[in-house]
Amino acid sequence: MARPTKAREIQVQKPAQSLAHFQSKLGQGQEEDAGLLKPILIGLTAVVVLGMLYGGWSAWQLATAEKHEAALSALQMEVEGDGIAPLPPAEVEQRMRERLGRLETLVKAAPSSRKATTAGLLASWRLALDGKGQTPAKAEDAWGQIRLAQRALALGQLQDTRTQLDPLRAKATPGAAWAEAFWLCQLDADRLAGDRPQALKDLAEYKVRFKGRGDASTMDNLLQSI
Repeated sequence: MARPTKAREIQVQKPAQSLAHFQSKLGQGQEEDAGLLKPILIGLTAVVVLGMLYGGWSAWQLATAEKHEAALSALQMEVEGDGIAPLPPAEVEQRMRERLGRLETLVKAAPSSRKATTAGLLASWRLALDGKGQTPAKAEDAWGQIRLAQRALALGQLQDTRTQLDPLRAKATPGAAWAEAFWLCQLDADRLAGDRPQALKDLAEYKVRFKGRGDASTMDNLLQSI
């Protein structure tokens, strides 16, 4: 009778050992899953943080550009007036001289996307006032052509302005760094010509090409003066 009792004891012990082994394996599996889950969670957190940083940076850049455009537009309106009652050239010149320092400050503080356009306006003012604009005699690239066009605008030479701008029109798309400066100069040429219908066409074409990307606030202000 002792042997059956011993056999039954052995049978009871074996399932207990199997249960312990299963629990051990289960614990190891959970640890492995946790080890895999941890880097995944860290990676997801990093992506979210980077997304928030990029969104904040983009919003800051947009706000900076809008603030700069507003200051530049206000300055131009102070010099050129509202366009309803034309100002005498002598008065425009005096206003430009009085505000030249403010424009120089705007050039220094301009965001990278607006620096070239603002610097071009400064060169135009200097040419109109003293003939000291730093403009090359011969254009070597699109930026050079735009600067020559700005010089011609400052001197009131509409045909020379058109000569520099017309070859650039087809390529003045969002992929070109100089495109927005081109369209601003183009609309300024329309203002010099007093051609409001053409200005409306140019502004419409700009908005179609730069839909969702360009900032037409300065151009809208120019249009109001034509």
